[in-house]
Order: sequence, then structure tokens, then C-alpha cells
Amino acid sequence: MVTYLLIVILLIAVAVLVAFVLGYNKIRSADVRVQEALGGIDVELTRRASLIPSLVSTVQTFAAHEKAILDHVTEARAALTSATGGKSVAQRSAADQQLDQAVGQVLALGQSYPQLNSSNNFLDLQQNLADTENKLAFARQYYNDAVATLNKLISTIPWMFVAGTTGVSQREFYQTPR
Repeated sequence: MVTYLLIVILLIAVAVLVAFVLGYNKIRSADVRVQEALGGIDVELTRRASLIPSLVSTVQTFAAHEKAILDHVTEARAALTSATGGKSVAQRSAADQQLDQAVGQVLALGQSYPQLNSSNNFLDLQQNLADTENKLAFARQYYNDAVATLNKLISTIPWMFVAGTTGVSQREFYQTPR
């Protein structure tokens, strides 16, 4: 009888240990996915920021007296570059929004300067920016899906019992620029 009881206790202990290891690995894997998704956003933000000097240069040749708008774009690009190096998703989002507004102002100059709008370089840059925006939208969605999965794991039974030992906490969603 005692042997039977010891075997049952040992089986329960092994089952609990296996469940703990599986939960730990599942939560850590979800955290790695979130980090990877945030890296994807950073790649696209960096790609978009790298297009800005060419855009500014092209616009300067046609609209040199629009210095305030061009300076605003340069400042927004610098803010985005520093934000992608940090850990704060809110900071990235705010810098992303600032750059979106600045680029929108530059692209609006195309309406004011028809010769700019007919420039092949300007049109290519607009196309590259549009492609990058599409990739960025996908990267944001992927990140938010990864965050939703992680947050759900951390807050649901049985994984919530393991979450404290993983060192992983809930993550904030990426708010799209408005």
C-alpha cells in the first residue's frame, strides 16, 4: 500500500514538473515572439527613416524655401531613430506618429509643386514609402497579435501560476499613429 502511494505521489510530482516546464517554455517562447515582432517594427521604422534624407533632398531641389517643413522632417527622423533604440513601445509609437505627420507635410508639397510631383525620384520615393508603410502596418499587427497571445497566456489558468517564475510581464500594445 505504501509503495502504491509513493508511486502515485511520484507520478503527480512528475506531472506537475512537466506541466511547469511546459508552461515556462510556452510563456518564454511567447515573450521571444513579442521581442522578435518588436524588432520587425524597428526594422521597418528604420527603413522608413532611411528614406527620409533622399526625400528631403529631392524636395529641397524644388522647394528650397520650405525649410521649416524639411527641418521638421529631419527632427522627426532623429526622434524616431533614438526611439527605436529604447525599450518603450509608447515612445516608438509617438515618434512614429511625429514622423508620419512630418512626411505627410512633405508629400503634400507635391500638390503645391507640380514639377516635384512629376519628378521620377520623388515618385519612386513615394512608392517606397507606401511599400514601407504597408510592411510597417503588417509588422504592427504581428506585434499586437504576439502581445495578445503573451498577455492571454500570463493571465489565464494554468499558465498564470508559472508566469511569476518566468520573469515575463504583460506587454503594452503598439498604438497606431493617428
